[in-house]
Amino acid sequence: MLNRQKLWLSAKDYIIIAFAIAIYAFGFCAFILPNKVVIGGLAGLGTVVYFTTGIPVSIAQFAMNMTLLAIAFRTVGKVFCIRTVYGAICISLFIGILQPFFPEPLIPDEPFMCVVIGGIMCGLAVGTAFVHNGSTGGTDIVAAMVSKKTNVSVGRMMLYTDVCIISSSLFLFHQIDKTVYGFVVLFLTSYMADLIINTNRQAVQFTIFSHKWEEIATAINNDASRGCTIINGMGWYSKQPAKVLLVMCRKIESVTIFRIIKSIDEDAFITQANVNGVYGKGFDTIKLKMKPAASQNSQHTHRNTTPVAESNTHDSQGKA
Repeated sequence: MLNRQKLWLSAKDYIIIAFAIAIYAFGFCAFILPNKVVIGGLAGLGTVVYFTTGIPVSIAQFAMNMTLLAIAFRTVGKVFCIRTVYGAICISLFIGILQPFFPEPLIPDEPFMCVVIGGIMCGLAVGTAFVHNGSTGGTDIVAAMVSKKTNVSVGRMMLYTDVCIISSSLFLFHQIDKTVYGFVVLFLTSYMADLIINTNRQAVQFTIFSHKWEEIATAINNDASRGCTIINGMGWYSKQPAKVLLVMCRKIESVTIFRIIKSIDEDAFITQANVNGVYGKGFDTIKLKMKPAASQNSQHTHRNTTPVAESNTHDSQGKA
């Protein structure tokens, strides 16, 4: 049953990645490419090749992706390459299918509007694919290679590469507006991708101080289906022991938590903080490649020699 569930989750990821890449291809082919705007990544390099040699963007992009992967195979690893091959095939396939349908922009005589819509769609697609562990290759491969060999971060290397690609359009078209449009797409794509990624992971952490902590904790368990952690504390003004409730929930559930607290104790003291990346039962799953068993055993042996402090918390945050 567990294997079937993992298989379904993996298959769902690949389906959503393909759908996201289809959105990227539509935004690129219908709004950006017909306006002769060079964007970042291999799609931008493919645009340069297309307008200088006539080779379709999809073919040039796929050829460059495969060449970079062949060079980077030993550096970035097998798993990264397999995932990137899937994304590269999808994006080349969708761009190859859609490009002939849009010889002219979908919104004629409105280049800036096209750039804005195309950039938003591309960013939405990139963010969605990233959330589901997807990659379209391109500058990701170059950035991954460089980050393995140097101290330059992946994000910074991708930015450097994209800026160089977009700047090349000035020498190709000799029009400053095309270059500016390219940077507008870069900004919108980055912004939208970050927005999608952070919104997907965003959660809320409540810290609740109340004399009716037992009633509140029980109500949150039963009515909001969320767990509570009870922390022992002491009010320094009163010098009396106190119980503190720590609650994690999705952002959309925060109003429900507030209503529960206020319905039980209107004088409760509450703090709320936005947190990103809450992992565990009832929240997101950590998707990482595990170390080999031998390595884990050696680390476990090492940890056993280190004293471990006792926790003073009760219950679990992870109730679904």
